Amino acid sequence: MKQLKEYTIKFVGLKEGKHCFEYQIEKKFFEDFEYDEYNDANVLAKVILNKKTTLLELNFNISGTVNVNCDLTNEPFDQKIINQFDLVVKFGEEFNDENDEILIIPHAEYEINIAQYLYELIVLSVPSKRVHPGVADGSLKSDILKRLEDLSPKDIKENDKEETDPRWNILKKLLTDK
Repeated sequence: MKQLKEYTIKFVGLKEGKHCFEYQIEKKFFEDFEYDEYNDANVLAKVILNKKTTLLELNFNISGTVNVNCDLTNEPFDQKIINQFDLVVKFGEEFNDENDEILIIPHAEYEINIAQYLYELIVLSVPSKRVHPGVADGSLKSDILKRLEDLSPKDIKENDKEETDPRWNILKKLLTDK
């Protein structure tokens, strides 16, 4: 992964208080992470940095779409995503990112790169099972869907049921004869 310089926030010259940063994230962003699950992306990320005397508070908000392939039909569609994440940056002796919500950076640092946090937030916002909205409402017409329907198990009719073993009936009686 390359160090994405445009996602570096230099906080040393900023006044105390809130500062807003906006990023338009497209497919190129994911290519830099060598992540090829998305056909395209159009995500707006708003990062609010609240600088305090002893720490930094970062609030990440993302919204937009990523173009993915449906898991059932392999048809591409735009998956809407929206998510938010809060991160507290403290200053300490050495770098420590073991906690998901607290980042400790050395006292000498003057900037922070947020690309990894944006990447993880977007990837985790996309559902693990991606189903085209047309599959759910029946508006998508696809050869794959037709084939899946033909191969799906048919409902068993009452007349086609096999008779149950009479021994089970005797055992069921034991439950009701208490």
